[in-house]
Order: sequence, then structure tokens, then C-alpha cells
Amino acid sequence: MSNQGDLSGSDNEVIATRLREELARRRISRQALADMAKISLSTLEKALSGSRPFSLATVVRIEDVLGTRLRDQGETASPAPQLAPAEMGSYSRPAVRWIEGTYLTLRPAFSHPGALFAYGTEIFWDDERGHLGFSEIERVDNVFTQKGFVSMPNLSGHTYLITSEDGQYRMIMLGRATRERRMYGLLSTLQVGSGSQLLPVSCPIALIPADEVDSVSYGLLQPGDTIFAAYRDALDRAVEAEFCRWHA
Repeated sequence: MSNQGDLSGSDNEVIATRLREELARRRISRQALADMAKISLSTLEKALSGSRPFSLATVVRIEDVLGTRLRDQGETASPAPQLAPAEMGSYSRPAVRWIEGTYLTLRPAFSHPGALFAYGTEIFWDDERGHLGFSEIERVDNVFTQKGFVSMPNLSGHTYLITSEDGQYRMIMLGRATRERRMYGLLSTLQVGSGSQLLPVSCPIALIPADEVDSVSYGLLQPGDTIFAAYRDALDRAVEAEFCRWHA
């Protein structure tokens, strides 16, 4: 789907070079940096090697930890917009800082009845575009990884994570966050059917701040797996607490 949120190849090379220099100068290991920035070591390693581009969210987290900017700043660049477009809810950056971060994301596994699919979702402020964006990470089926923009209208109080590519849409609708910043709601997307057929499908979904989870596990989780019961309980809250409803 969309590459929104990833940096270009030239930007990636510049950032990787500067970051390697910073690590060497400060004598910080890659593992230590990954822990401080709350990103996975594999994400950092792949970005530094050039096998996977840095996402804007990852770079911002690393810059915050190191206290230095790795991206180029044009001398004549105009100030970055701090207000999202009206069609996304006209939210200001200070008002939505609480939502920025990495989330453990849980939903049913469409092709494995009874199983769960766990991956990461990064929500970040896109400086260039002046609104929130999101990018999925650590998906075992990375060919279906989603990226897009975040809408937060005051009218409903809901949060929408939307992927839009060439007229094709995929959307997550989330209710108001809990006190622990957990968000629950409904995913509407397309599932691969027979052959090349794509089928509309919806299911409950949960986004839990990764820093609230003692041990984050990504991938396909089956009943009997160590973490399965806890993740199943977390996802079931979407319906049990009426963050979303099913109607036949």
C-alpha cells in the first residue's frame, strides 16, 4: 500500500551515516539505542543496513533520545504546519501529542480460526504534511503492511487510521482512549480470498501502548501460546466494553 511515512533513499543514507557516527562518538550500542528509543533492534539494524527505510516515526524517536537532529534542515524552509487539514479534524499538534508512540496491535487472524494476529503500529506527527500519520511494523505478512493518515474529528471523538491508495481504502475506527491510552474499535479492510479475489471483512481491533506491555510478542498467536490468553482478553474488551458492536 502507500509508502507514506518512509524516508527516501537519499535521506535514509544520510541519516544512517549520521546515526552510525553518533553511536561511535557516544559509544552507545545499537541494542542500547533501540531500548532507549523503544524500537526493535531488528528495525534499527535493517534501517542502518539499507535493507529497509527509516520511518519518520522511528527517526523522530531516535532524535529525541539522542537530543540531536539527524535529518537535513533547509535554511529557507518555512515553518512546519501545526494544524491538521479540516478534513482530518483540524487538530493541533499539542492537542494530539498523547497519541504519538508505538502500539501493540491485536486483531483476529482471518485465515486461522481462533488465532490472533499481533504487530506494531507507530503513530507520529508528519512534520512535512502537518498532521498525524501511522505506519505498521513487525508484520509477518509485510507485503500487506499499511501506512496512512490519522483523522481525529471533535464531532464524534473517534480516531480514524486511514490508508488510501489509488481510490482503495482501508480504515480503523477507534473509540475514545482509556485512561491507560488503550484504544479499541473496528477494522474494515480486504481479505485475500480464492485466487486473486479480495473480500470485504471487518473485525474488532485493539491498540495498546507498547511501553505498557511487559513482553511484546508479534506474529501469529495460537491458543496455547504463552501470551495468547492475555492478548485474547485484551482484544475481547473491544466488544465486551462496547467500543464496537456487531449487528446481523
